[in-house]
Amino acid sequence: MTKGPLPADLPRGMDLLHTPRLNKGTAFSEEEREALGLVGLLPEGVDTEENRLRRVMLQLDKKSTDMGRYIFLQSLADNDRTLFYKAIMSDPVRFMPIVYTPTVGEACRTYGHIMRRPKGIYLSINRRGRVAEILRNWPEKDIRFIVVTDGERILGLGDLGTNGMGIPIGKLNLYTACAGVPPRMALPVMIDVGTNNEALLRDPLYLGLRQPRVRGPEYDSFLDEFVTAVQEVFPSCCIQFEDFANINAVPLLQRYRDKVCCFNDDIQGTAGVAVAGILAALRMTGKPLAEQQFLFLGAGSAGTGIASLIVQVMQQAGLSEAEARQRCWLFDVNGLLVESRNDLASFQRPFAHAAPPANDFVTAIESLKPTGIIGVSAVPRAFNQLVIEAMARLNERPIIFPYSNPTSHAECTAEEAYRWSEGRAIFASGSPFPPVRLGDRTLIPGQGNNVYIFPAVGLAVFATEATRVTDQMFITAARAVAAQVSEADLAAGLIYPPLSGILEASIHVAVDVARTIFAAGLARVDEPADLEAFIRSRMWQAHYRQLI
Repeated sequence: MTKGPLPADLPRGMDLLHTPRLNKGTAFSEEEREALGLVGLLPEGVDTEENRLRRVMLQLDKKSTDMGRYIFLQSLADNDRTLFYKAIMSDPVRFMPIVYTPTVGEACRTYGHIMRRPKGIYLSINRRGRVAEILRNWPEKDIRFIVVTDGERILGLGDLGTNGMGIPIGKLNLYTACAGVPPRMALPVMIDVGTNNEALLRDPLYLGLRQPRVRGPEYDSFLDEFVTAVQEVFPSCCIQFEDFANINAVPLLQRYRDKVCCFNDDIQGTAGVAVAGILAALRMTGKPLAEQQFLFLGAGSAGTGIASLIVQVMQQAGLSEAEARQRCWLFDVNGLLVESRNDLASFQRPFAHAAPPANDFVTAIESLKPTGIIGVSAVPRAFNQLVIEAMARLNERPIIFPYSNPTSHAECTAEEAYRWSEGRAIFASGSPFPPVRLGDRTLIPGQGNNVYIFPAVGLAVFATEATRVTDQMFITAARAVAAQVSEADLAAGLIYPPLSGILEASIHVAVDVARTIFAAGLARVDEPADLEAFIRSRMWQAHYRQLI
């Protein structure tokens, strides 16, 4: 017996089994099977959620590679979305490296080969003038988050064209798994303007436009159309720009950040997680932030984004803007950023200081005497033995952050940083590294993963229906992440909270960010008396719904 009339839009039979957000497979109850036309379409046995999860884990254990596990999990998401999230939320430490970096990098390299069912929206520049119409093809009408890329700078792997769709999909997986953002309100988008990757253009299985990348006014106009169409079709949506090349990433953020609810995770999210790591690291060194000096390897959008946020935090610590900028130095393929260089972009200029040119990174270290080096260059092993040893000579506890992803593009490994610094390095990387045994000590590397920042910021934006995303929200998030690092974590060498507790950590961060949103007058809802209870009430949970 049903408990009343069934919703008119509720699928039945095979249609229901092919609807990932509603499908429960063998966990449909006897009553649901009778009412929804499922009798005979499923084995007689009725599973519990726990038994469904047990079966997933058993099948995963039979996969011999993380790529195989990635493909299996994405297929699971296509079939039973609740079970997919239940699996990855059951063990974040195990599943983060599979659904995101480093495995997602290899998935993007071969995305046209492994794709089984299209996900998200593909916006080809050949369809200009029709973007709003295409967005309306998406079945969900209340989209709150779009992660969008044009595939030109995927992780540290470069131009992967539409193969880069794996990144928006992966980011949105983490919004839900790490912060409970409802998955039906999230939409991955690929802006397809072509690719300059000749290998992809020759690949018969590549599914994007087979043409060189469109640039200039035509590109800018298409992005304008996209942003305008999102406001029209999904007026409560926050746009996350992801993995755009430097020539587009910074201008896009500057153009839209004060007009619509948007942010760039490569710029602001990476900056937030770096600041969180620095604040926690200073609890180890006992030195104030105002006395630190940082040297970046890489002067693109990520490097300048981190430096800009550090400057703001240093200003809050009492330095002037000029004093704070003087403590952030950047080094790129052409050497140290100094005033005499004439090859710098406008967003790099604020960090070009009056100093002699330097074309050798070790020489720059010896001259500037930084307390920390931050790698965002995507140049593997750029923090070589000479670099680490120079930092160790200058600092009792050198801060070494090789943040480039995936693991194969990290500026150094955890073992190299610890061994060459005699175990004194305060280390965090963008992708995970295993514990390192050094003498009679076991050193546990930290992972400066943006997952500590952007899902929590997203949860706060979603709950408060914020109209804008500001840098202060990322500073608040960074402070909240650093505050959750315990003394025991620091003693083990960790400067980020354990990933095993990422959901509760995200709630803590989201509460603080939501408080910042309300204080700035950016919320579209009334501030509740109990902010944490309000945040929790807005979160989606990975449990099957009773359909009748």
